[in-house]
Amino acid sequence: MKNTINYSKPQISTHLLSMLLIFVLSFFTFSCSTEEVVSLDDTSQAFSIVEVLKNYESSTISTASKSKDKKEKKPTFKTLSVALAKTNLAGTVSSNQLTVFAPTDAAFAKYGLDQKNIGSFPGIKDILLYHAVAGKVFSTDLSNGFVPTLNGAAVEVKMDDSGVMINSSNVIIANIEARNGVIHAVDDILFPPTQNLVALASSNPQFSVLLAAATKAELAGVLMGDGPYEQLTVFAPTNQAFIDFLGVSTVDEAIEVVNSLTKEDLAPILLYHVVEGRVYSSDLSSGPVTTLNGDFDLNMDTLKINDSAMLDVNLLNIQATNGVIHVIKAVLVP
Repeated sequence: MKNTINYSKPQISTHLLSMLLIFVLSFFTFSCSTEEVVSLDDTSQAFSIVEVLKNYESSTISTASKSKDKKEKKPTFKTLSVALAKTNLAGTVSSNQLTVFAPTDAAFAKYGLDQKNIGSFPGIKDILLYHAVAGKVFSTDLSNGFVPTLNGAAVEVKMDDSGVMINSSNVIIANIEARNGVIHAVDDILFPPTQNLVALASSNPQFSVLLAAATKAELAGVLMGDGPYEQLTVFAPTNQAFIDFLGVSTVDEAIEVVNSLTKEDLAPILLYHVVEGRVYSSDLSSGPVTTLNGDFDLNMDTLKINDSAMLDVNLLNIQATNGVIHVIKAVLVP
């Protein structure tokens, strides 16, 4: 897969992020492989997304492929249709311009889910919202990067010559048109993040010093979503980054030093690692990045911040319910 980091576009300001994430949908430039594009009757556009899903019966259809005579069996979406009805989302999906990444019945069956039990599956409404994107987004409008969903979190679009992936699921049929949108069939369920930033960091032992510092600085509540910011992006130093910064040898020693400091000592440093809004790696480019305590300088060619901290390219875009974490290998000093 291609790298999701965009090296060419200008650095964005975080207060423009929400507008740009929506605006960028119209400029995505991906084309699906021929095996994934279905020839559709114009009559499908007379029906809503919900109606198309409900009536997309199992039958053989001709698909645009290398062999014109190739026949494939249509998937069905009966479990998804029941889930939309059970969660009272059918009206929303019928009346708004949307793009739906639609798990097939076979995708739900992987998790033992069907029409009988889907309504009682924990968090099903949030899961369904994570499969819907505002506006009509055809396969030709997609490119590598992150697309915000109605859930609030984003799905990652990844593609190469073999096809399209949404997170870890494959698009098996693209561009099923409806009156009020587009459906892309996927072969797995997309699961949204379920933990806030603090809970997510707590589940990773590499962030114990950072959490101790956030607690001592009385910022844990803000990072949990209790403060004035609905969404935040955290450039998170690891335990080793704090050990190097504080000149100690162990995690316990680093936490001891952190606990000896005051809120006034720690808060300015921690806020220098936090950006308002959801900022994914595909939204970053070289230049100043505005944090909650001034700007730091980002160099996407070297993946360095202020020529001191290195972004961990393998640990970017870790999503929480209220934001995103990018792991960095040094503590930033404002």
